Amino acid sequence: MFNLVLFGPPGSGKGTQATNLIEKYKLVHLSTGDLLRNEIANKTPLGLEAKKIMDEGQLVPDEVVIGIIDNCLEKNALAQGFLFDGFPRTLNQAKALDKLLELKKTQIDLVLALQVNEEELVRRLLERGKTSGRSDDTSEEVIRKRFQVYSNDTEPVAQHYKEADKFKAIPGEGSIDDIFARLSAAIDDYKSEQ
Repeated sequence: MFNLVLFGPPGSGKGTQATNLIEKYKLVHLSTGDLLRNEIANKTPLGLEAKKIMDEGQLVPDEVVIGIIDNCLEKNALAQGFLFDGFPRTLNQAKALDKLLELKKTQIDLVLALQVNEEELVRRLLERGKTSGRSDDTSEEVIRKRFQVYSNDTEPVAQHYKEADKFKAIPGEGSIDDIFARLSAAIDDYKSEQ
């Protein structure tokens, strides 16, 4: 089983690249954002609470997210691997995910982090907000608050995986194909060393 974390701030292209990577490497896409948005669309109690939190630019509580992930892992127990898209976002989530995967006799193999400058990220998110229906993409103030939350909460996750020698930064600007080629090269290099 090969488990990949695709890492990067909001608007870095995780969703776009995840689609390409899951097709190429036959991974199950595990996007906590998509799972949460599905709850919101269905107006479940969890979804309504998540929407309120997300609209304020905050992160949904860890125990909710870990529970969603555990369910997804169970439903896909025979998968070749998983692509974690936008998760873990906090050090506590990373540690909880490590424990959950250990219980399932697997681990995170590689963390690829898309690096994009903040002004480009704001431009991308505001553009996405015009068509996505995502309320958290329509306000520059909320977007910049999300970056602050990302920086404060998520940078320790990068350090956690750097210490485990599983982290690799990937330039996230350029064409979709160029970025995909960089990501694929990093995965292929990792797999060839195993």
